[in-house]
Amino acid sequence: MKDRVSQLFKDFDRGKISRRQLFQTIGVAAAAAPLAAFGQGSCGAPTPTAPNPKFGTPQCSTTPMKAPFEPTGWKTVLLDHFNLQVAELDKEAAYYNALMGWKVRSNDGQTIVMDIGKIGGVVMRGGLKFPEPTPTPDAVSPLGALAASAQTLAATAAQLAAADSGGGRGGRGGGGGRGAAPAGGAAAAGGRGGAGGRGGGAGPRAIWDGYCFGIAPWDTAKVEAALKSRGLNPVADHNSKENFFSFHVKDPDGFNLQISNGNKTNRRVTPPTGELNMALPFEPTGWETLYLDHISFGVSSYKETVAFYQALLGWIPGQDEGSLNETTISPEIGGLLIRSGYNAMAPTSDTNMLPAKRNASMGHIAFGIANFDPDKVMAELKKRGLSASIDTGAIASSPPAEHDIHTSTYKSFHTTTPNGYNLQISNHTKVESIIIG
Repeated sequence: MKDRVSQLFKDFDRGKISRRQLFQTIGVAAAAAPLAAFGQGSCGAPTPTAPNPKFGTPQCSTTPMKAPFEPTGWKTVLLDHFNLQVAELDKEAAYYNALMGWKVRSNDGQTIVMDIGKIGGVVMRGGLKFPEPTPTPDAVSPLGALAASAQTLAATAAQLAAADSGGGRGGRGGGGGRGAAPAGGAAAAGGRGGAGGRGGGAGPRAIWDGYCFGIAPWDTAKVEAALKSRGLNPVADHNSKENFFSFHVKDPDGFNLQISNGNKTNRRVTPPTGELNMALPFEPTGWETLYLDHISFGVSSYKETVAFYQALLGWIPGQDEGSLNETTISPEIGGLLIRSGYNAMAPTSDTNMLPAKRNASMGHIAFGIANFDPDKVMAELKKRGLSASIDTGAIASSPPAEHDIHTSTYKSFHTTTPNGYNLQISNHTKVESIIIG
């Protein structure tokens, strides 16, 4: 087996296989994100034809951060649900139902709980509001106009960070709960403009602001005590009628993390029977969501976040580029790309400082669907007037086959939801790796 691995690295060095193919085969968490992300990280991972002298220097330290507390020994066994707040709730829910095949489990008019295929759920809330742009009088100088625009952007960012920061109590919702954006020059099609996720629009009006994961082993009293002993100030959120028990804590950036007793035997065991509040925006695709390909998770200190989730939930760190880490939640669930501009293990400088105000956000989420055929997926998106931007995860030095979605290992399209969120749809539906002995 070791000889097999050595040969794989030789093939990579000679350009016979792509970086994605290499790490998919040896199982180093490549499942979590397209390796194009490494080419776009601030430390620029080296490639056979494009070495980067900065990579491996103290400024791009790949040394992991120590655990913030004693590891719990818990394992993440279920993606229980995401929390999502949007400006236009009914449109977003109908879109995911028609495009991705998500089913409504409950709907009380204020919150819509949906099943994400058989992999998890999402608790959608409406009511997200953004500040109105600051009017700029004609007499204002160009510099004044620029300052006004900056003020508006800052206000919007603050609104995003603060929006419903304590929300996400999805446990009461009736049982519902890779990488980088397309590189410049990527082929695109569809997107005729207008609303409803069909290109254009007034910008994102959707925030994925929390998530809930089921862990094992579970003992409510012991889990609470373990969280308290680690200074995490757990907030109980139980629903005994549904045998659902959970606690909310905050991660290093204050992101809403809910930990539950959820598993495949006690969550979403009955068929979803809820209804939408509006007609579907287009003909259903018939697609089935099978896998959480990855979350693009922007944080203040990626090493600190990786160490936190590893110690608390047993997540598995992957390759560290110096500004991001491909982390696996569990092979059965999927992964995420944790990134930041700050490297806690590198020397502090004007360009490497922990932000004064910490924040975390899900820049985009990728889901794998069944029977992914690039031409058919593109055609279905175009047929519905939806934007479609190709992302194969290829980097500059990848073989030509990895740049063509018909021959690439990783195949995906980015599109836009009615509330302006970047949704990625991929062919990645399972982890394929070998055991290195």
